[in-house]
Amino acid sequence: MIPVTELRYFADTQPAYRILKPWWDVFTDYISIVMLMIAVFGGTLQVTQDKMICLPCKWVTKDSCNDSFRGWAAPGLEPTYPNSTILPTPDTGPTGIKYDLDRHQYNYVDAVCYENRLHWFAKYFPYLVLLHTLIFLACSNFWFKFPRTSSKLEHFVSILLKCFDSPWTTRALSETVVEESDPKPAFSKMNGSMDKKSSTVSEDVEATVPMLQRTKSRIEQGIVDRSETGVLDKKEGEQAKALFEKVKKFRTHVEEGDIVYRLYMRQTIIKVIKFILIICYTVYYVHNIKFDVDCTVDIESLTGYRTYRCAHPLATLFKILASFYISLVIFYGLICMYTLWWMLRRSLKKYSFESIREESSYSDIPDVKNDFAFMLHLIDQYDPLYSKRFAVFLSEVSENKLRQLNLNNEWTLDKLRQRLTKNAQDKLELHLFMLSGIPDTVFDLVELEVLKLELIPDVTIPPSIAQLTGLKELWLYHTAAKIEAPALAFLRENLRALHIKFTDIKEIPLWIYSLKTLEELHLTGNLSAENNRYIVIDGLRELKRLKVLRLKSNLSKLPQVVTDVGVHLQKLSINNEGTKLIVLNSLKKMANLTELELIRCDLERIPHSIFSLHNLQEIDLKDNNLKTIEEIISFQHLHRLTCLKLWYNHIAYIPIQIGNLTNLERLYLNRNKIEKIPTQLFYCRKLRYLDLSHNNLTFLPADIGLLQNLQNLAITANRV
Repeated sequence: MIPVTELRYFADTQPAYRILKPWWDVFTDYISIVMLMIAVFGGTLQVTQDKMICLPCKWVTKDSCNDSFRGWAAPGLEPTYPNSTILPTPDTGPTGIKYDLDRHQYNYVDAVCYENRLHWFAKYFPYLVLLHTLIFLACSNFWFKFPRTSSKLEHFVSILLKCFDSPWTTRALSETVVEESDPKPAFSKMNGSMDKKSSTVSEDVEATVPMLQRTKSRIEQGIVDRSETGVLDKKEGEQAKALFEKVKKFRTHVEEGDIVYRLYMRQTIIKVIKFILIICYTVYYVHNIKFDVDCTVDIESLTGYRTYRCAHPLATLFKILASFYISLVIFYGLICMYTLWWMLRRSLKKYSFESIREESSYSDIPDVKNDFAFMLHLIDQYDPLYSKRFAVFLSEVSENKLRQLNLNNEWTLDKLRQRLTKNAQDKLELHLFMLSGIPDTVFDLVELEVLKLELIPDVTIPPSIAQLTGLKELWLYHTAAKIEAPALAFLRENLRALHIKFTDIKEIPLWIYSLKTLEELHLTGNLSAENNRYIVIDGLRELKRLKVLRLKSNLSKLPQVVTDVGVHLQKLSINNEGTKLIVLNSLKKMANLTELELIRCDLERIPHSIFSLHNLQEIDLKDNNLKTIEEIISFQHLHRLTCLKLWYNHIAYIPIQIGNLTNLERLYLNRNKIEKIPTQLFYCRKLRYLDLSHNNLTFLPADIGLLQNLQNLAITANRV
């Protein structure tokens, strides 16, 4: 006898896969087990008990055994009497029938009649049940075994269980519950997208300014809460971070195709077809399971008889089992048809987390498609809680929170204090490089004055920046920063200098144009006229208090917005990275300029527009292509000019008109090709600093002694 436990393998998949089995698959598995028991039970009975019991028929009428004969022939019938002896008595009639067959002949007759006269359905019923059940089991579990689907299912179940048990899932969902029970004001984020206009940004921020005072106490409270809320240890944080990466890669891989969906659909269709086939032929043939069987075989030469009456001992039991089996198959088939209807009534290749987005604070959970969606639909049939906890690892907001938590664990307040330095302006500075975000502990450094953020992707400046009351300068180097409205309101009132370095123009956040108290702006990156890049910096017009503007780019002409801002600028610096700057007439409008730097602009002559800027005190034309400076005569109209830098050029001589610059205090002529110093230079009696190094000078005139105020003289790398 085959024990049922040996057949459990066909009905049971790996325990981990149970979460992918909806209720109908569970029901069909149990039905399959009962069918297996019917098959094993029937087969065992057939093997262990007599299959057929036959006796020769003494009274044969037309090749069939006549049951109505009782010793004498009925009227009109002539019974046949094969080789046998009837022993009647005059008073009591026949007392029995004796045959002259031995045991081996009976066994032979039983075997021949079983093989030739018993209907095939009654003969093979247990084996048919076993065969059909195995086919059902194979169809139900084939997707768990097929390599192209089993790998996806195994990976999915592994990730799903880890996400379900992850401490981060529990923490994220508990935070959602807290937020729902104690709602806070919803602050809009300035995402800095290219589609928004700077004026719209300003209006939004204006509306959120009153929120700043109301949120300060909450910000302070939030700092205290950081130490009180449940914190993941470093190992748990790293495990959750790895899970986010696994989910991303798995989603990308699984959403490419729908082989799991198609295979599940096909095996369901096969089961429905199989169900219809079984019902059709089983109901038709079940009546052929009979207890009495007439057997007429041509073995008279071996036994002396041709007709036999046989009994099939298992017929009654088999008929009961067959009826029970038919009812199970009908139930099984109805479930399969329901499964097929479930798959066809709506698209299972799309899955929406809309309900979870509405319930939780993670409104960015994306919808999924193809096999990923189908597996989540199956999970919902098992327990919707799995997909809810799994959705946490699809949310970018959740990932950012985890990243922030890991960052806070790594960057403690003591570690940050060790990185504080004093810059050239004697300001307390913190430089954060290539981090995943800004540690919350940064905002506990209340003494911080300069914050540098470099190569930090997807930064969101939180409201807690309002604690940095001394913060006046912010650096964003290749850091596309977003900002919350309360934080922006704080920076509008406190930030004085902003440095931005970018590769793509989109890295410039549009919220910077609402910093109305900003005095210094430094932009480094590609601002060429291609693709209307100037549109991005049009918001500069909103910076009414801007005094210093530095542009390090590759401009072919000065943007109109710079001219408009220049009305109130005091210092303009353009480093053009060697690209020729050809249109400078708009400089005339910048009447308030006191400092002008045109560095590496490939200038061959001094621009005439400079001579109209009567408030200029310092001019720097470093690293251009100047060969002559005859225009220096026009500098005499710049009565406030005290510093002139013509270094790193190709100047061969100094015009005698240099003597007209009587207010000049610092003159940089180093790194040129000057061979002779005109005596008129020494008429600039206020000179305190003179740099003539790295030229071709062979001597110094004696009149240099006229420069009574000279404090620094550099003549190194000459031929003196």
